[in-house]
Amino acid sequence: MIHHSDGKTLAVAVVGASTRRTKYGNRAVRAYRAAGWVVYPIHPTASAIEAVPAFRSVLDVPGPIDRATIYLPPHRVLTVLPELAAKSVPEVWLNPGAESEAVIARGEELGLRLVLACSIIDIGRSPENPD
Repeated sequence: MIHHSDGKTLAVAVVGASTRRTKYGNRAVRAYRAAGWVVYPIHPTASAIEAVPAFRSVLDVPGPIDRATIYLPPHRVLTVLPELAAKSVPEVWLNPGAESEAVIARGEELGLRLVLACSIIDIGRSPENPD
């Protein structure tokens, strides 16, 4: 398990989680679980992703989120950023394809800490073999 200095397990919201195992939004759910994080898949209609209960919005997630990792196209990311700011998510990862100049500008305007990189690699997993 990955823990805070206070002993609590780190939590990640996978925004754009997918029910399709070939999609990176699904691979992220599996990679973070394998790495010991508490995972909150965010999906507009699915009740679960990889047997993990899913939520329609980060605002529906009970308790704090330490990191959000985003797998959406930029025009949809723009609609999610205000929710991430309202939830006070301290770290927002824009995976390849989720970023744009407008997304970066809006994220900075909202005071979000944006990271433009693959979050699966950051946790020491392979996007091609996340389990």
